[in-house]
Amino acid sequence: MFFGWATNLAKSSGTVNVTFTTSGAYGSAAFMSIWLNLPHRSTALCDGYFLLPGFPDQSRFHISQLHHYIRAANGTDSWSKFYQSQFSLSTKSFGWLCNTAEEIEPLGLEILRHYFRLPVWSIGPLIPKDSLKNSSTSDLRVSRQPAEKCMEWLDSHGSDSVVYISFGSQNTISETQMMELSIGLEESGRAFIWVIRPPVGYDMKGEFRAEWLPRGFEDRMCKSKKGLLVHNWAPQLEILSHKSTGAFVSHCGWNSVLESLSQGVPIIGWPLAAEQAFNSKMLVEEMGVSVELTRGVQSVIVGKEVKRLIDLVMDKSGEGGEMRKKAGAIKAQIRAAIREEAEFKGSSAKAMDDFLETIISARQEHKSIIG
Repeated sequence: MFFGWATNLAKSSGTVNVTFTTSGAYGSAAFMSIWLNLPHRSTALCDGYFLLPGFPDQSRFHISQLHHYIRAANGTDSWSKFYQSQFSLSTKSFGWLCNTAEEIEPLGLEILRHYFRLPVWSIGPLIPKDSLKNSSTSDLRVSRQPAEKCMEWLDSHGSDSVVYISFGSQNTISETQMMELSIGLEESGRAFIWVIRPPVGYDMKGEFRAEWLPRGFEDRMCKSKKGLLVHNWAPQLEILSHKSTGAFVSHCGWNSVLESLSQGVPIIGWPLAAEQAFNSKMLVEEMGVSVELTRGVQSVIVGKEVKRLIDLVMDKSGEGGEMRKKAGAIKAQIRAAIREEAEFKGSSAKAMDDFLETIISARQEHKSIIG
């Protein structure tokens, strides 16, 4: 689920209704504003761009950043009715809990607070704290297969030399895209780990067919130790934490974004659904830690463009080096946000304390009113 909501409870019970978003502030605000306003239907489009209520005019959005079910929505369809009902309830809640850190999303949090006129507590990132400490990669390792195979393979490669590719647990790409991505990876000559599943139109948990990749591709990658294809699942956080991982080709789901940035790994974005295109937009335009390869499962990509962007991000002497530096700064901000040491507390730890104090105070005030 993109959002989680507290159960609606009667005010007389003394409980408080709070909205919790598992995504970030920017992506949440954009996703909600689009569903509540459907601005691409009523705003004059210029080359496919439109303005989004709540966002500054310079933050223009493009029709290609909308999933096909949003593009087709008219306000009366089942998707519109569902999202507009849920989001309208969220705007009436006591406040929001947001899975982000104050320092890394200043614009997104400003928009969320201003547009919905509600308190927002940024309490993230909600990922294992052990991964946010300055621990060695071995401290994070899990003992089951294929985790051990991935870690052993990464150990055999140099620092920041490996490209990690994964589109999350619920996504895959088209047959044609898979073929071109393979070609681009091989032409780049970069080492890579690819979490791979059957393409769109097939059972994602079904058997993988060699015909979906260039002839002999997996065998060549295995023998040369240039590529490791992991079918269905891999230990993502452990891979991103490894010193050998230098870039992440990602669908830009928010958990993946946080896991990547918490380890200082820059991103090559390929958003596929939900608010992922808005996360990708923020990563490129606001954070400067990503470049976008393409959008969705119907887009056309070519191997040469895959190679070009991989080379760009992996090259520490140019734009890729700047992206890595900015990702490293966000890594430090995330670690600082969750710190709880002696008298020092980071922004996310303080936000959780403030949220709890506010809720307790509201409950006590309610009790005193009703006697």
